Amino acid sequence: MRSRIAMIAAALLVVAGFGLTVLPQAQAAVGLHVSGTKIVEANGQPFVMRGVNHPHVWYTGRTDSFADVKALGANTVRVVLGTGKRWGPSNDVPAVIDLCKRNRMICVLEVHDTTGYGEEAAAASLDEAADYWISQKNALVGQEDYVVINIGNEPIGNVDAAQWTGATAGAIKKLRANGFQHLLMVDAPNWGQDWQHVMRDNAQAVLDADSARNTVLSIHMYSVYNTAATITDYLDRVQAKGWPLVIGEFGWKFASGEVDHDTILSESEKRGLGYLAWSWSGNSDPILDMATEFDPARLTTWGERIFNGANGIKATAKEASIFGGTQPTSTTTTTTTTTTPGGGLACTARYTVTNQWPGGFQGEVRVTAGTSAIKGWTVTWTFADGQTVNHAWNASVTSSGSTVTARNASYNGNLGAGASASFGFTGSSGSANNAPTASCTAS
Repeated sequence: MRSRIAMIAAALLVVAGFGLTVLPQAQAAVGLHVSGTKIVEANGQPFVMRGVNHPHVWYTGRTDSFADVKALGANTVRVVLGTGKRWGPSNDVPAVIDLCKRNRMICVLEVHDTTGYGEEAAAASLDEAADYWISQKNALVGQEDYVVINIGNEPIGNVDAAQWTGATAGAIKKLRANGFQHLLMVDAPNWGQDWQHVMRDNAQAVLDADSARNTVLSIHMYSVYNTAATITDYLDRVQAKGWPLVIGEFGWKFASGEVDHDTILSESEKRGLGYLAWSWSGNSDPILDMATEFDPARLTTWGERIFNGANGIKATAKEASIFGGTQPTSTTTTTTTTTTPGGGLACTARYTVTNQWPGGFQGEVRVTAGTSAIKGWTVTWTFADGQTVNHAWNASVTSSGSTVTARNASYNGNLGAGASASFGFTGSSGSANNAPTASCTAS
């Protein structure tokens, strides 16, 4: 979660020498693993994370968010869990993994209780986080193709950040001694931002502690990284040492002095670094929400930027090869019909497939009033290829067999002459996904 920015200062960056240290490649790798500075799948195909964080432990009922994030193009979701010491306990790990797999995304699972350890009295230690993962071992073993274990979120605060090295190495050793073969992810100290450069300067000891040589470093970039220079300097130094790195959290430049997200996105794409933006919805500080009240039809400025902007998720994400390795594709297939009942009221319904991927798609229907104002609308269509609607927003949608009926919500039924409203949905599909003919009835 967003770090205690007031306690730290970007001016504390120091100069360190450049050296090159090449990690040995993981031996007999199982599933996702480190190869040099990159993450690859079991078949050797490179995998670059392009996704978001989902605050699952605080919103366990928001499971529809997995499909919504996928529909917008993400190939990875970082899922917030709790050990029970501070949040949770998250005992629904099998269900979470199933949600990731059904929605064809790599699952980065993280324990959030460790946030700010040493500075937050209630925080869990990394050793306690390791114990939690061991308690969930039955759900995790066998999922190495699909799951990354992010041992603990922002595990050390700003007090005694140097303890990060030994604590992180110890947690890695404990998991490996208990038979875990997963790709491990380790967050930096200083609330994830590493402004004292403990991780940047000492990560080799942590990477060497992993007998499987299968650990990736994670930096969280908030307002310590408010200029292009601080971002590129940090990334250059880690790259020069030959260490694998992802940007496990970052925000956006919503005000002067905030994080330079444009540089993070462009540098990630240029360098082939994975990134996971914070966060989908539900923040106590809603300026960091990508979707207002978890509604994918109400993307915020931040949501539009991260999903649809330059170097964003839609433009750069590629699905993991374990799921087929395809990218969501946009289409412009539309069909429109008009129904004019008695009284002369009329509306048109324009059906569009906005994104699709193997087994699923996202659709949008735009309703437009005719030459007279209307107080409500109903849209119907019949699928011909066995498609189904799974989740909808901005309309009440029901299905009877292959026939779908959508009625306006309380806030978008009144339309002036020529005015429009739209609703969206995600659905399942087979090998074909032809657009049906939609009809609109006004009242």
